[in-house]
Amino acid sequence: MIRGATIREVERELARLRNEQAGTDVSASLRTSVMTHMAWVPERWADAATRALGGLEERHPSRTILLYPRPDEERDALDASVDLRCFAVGGGAGVCFEVVELTLCGPRAQRPASVVAPLLVPDLPAFLRWRGDLPFGEPELEGLVGVADRLLVDSAEWDDCTAGLERLETLFDRISVSDIAWARTEPWRFELARRWPGIAEAETLAVAGPEADARLLAGWLRARLDRELELEHDAADTIERVAVDGEPVRLTRPDARTPSDLLSEQLDIFSRDRVYEEAVCSYSSVPT
Repeated sequence: MIRGATIREVERELARLRNEQAGTDVSASLRTSVMTHMAWVPERWADAATRALGGLEERHPSRTILLYPRPDEERDALDASVDLRCFAVGGGAGVCFEVVELTLCGPRAQRPASVVAPLLVPDLPAFLRWRGDLPFGEPELEGLVGVADRLLVDSAEWDDCTAGLERLETLFDRISVSDIAWARTEPWRFELARRWPGIAEAETLAVAGPEADARLLAGWLRARLDRELELEHDAADTIERVAVDGEPVRLTRPDARTPSDLLSEQLDIFSRDRVYEEAVCSYSSVPT
């Protein structure tokens, strides 16, 4: 850990690790990055973020920059930890990638873009995973949206998903947005689509699950049907039940994807998801 670090010191440490690796047998250890993966991780989300990122190493080796905002710290400082992590792949070779952990103390938590911009890998996409509420209009979000190519959220993490989804559409023309709550609805959207054209006259969608997932599923169906649709929502940690006009909808097979799986899927998407955007724009019109 470098306490009170400068960006130049972080860059020097990255260079030192690269130089050390260059002196090893290249056939035994290969450095690779397919993107820069930033994550904004408030304190309450630190454990969940660590678990999710731990499952991505083999699937999405990248320069990972973990941003830990600590705005209540008295110091105006940057604490940094830089590491090179390797894992084995087929044939005995290994793949190595860089992990930069940055604690943004005091006012630094409001200026993360100026910190990460010099650390982005040139000519590769930059993804930003934002844990917890999106502070719309605040400098920390505005700055990072300006340097990232894609924003990844989970609207189920928001304290007020209704207000958050209503404001999310203001970002659609500025940055491509992925929502893990939307990804969780995919198997259910598939099963609902299989009911076409019988579902064309549906009047009520009942969902037991997180509010964000339920709202997005209802918004999607409303946008596809292009008319009003009533949502009956019961709270649950995951989507446990879906019914159309009282008739249960069952998955062909259980959804066994882990948080790492869901995040990994979103890191394979580079373009705007217009269907998701339509669901977000339609969801607030769905009566409950």
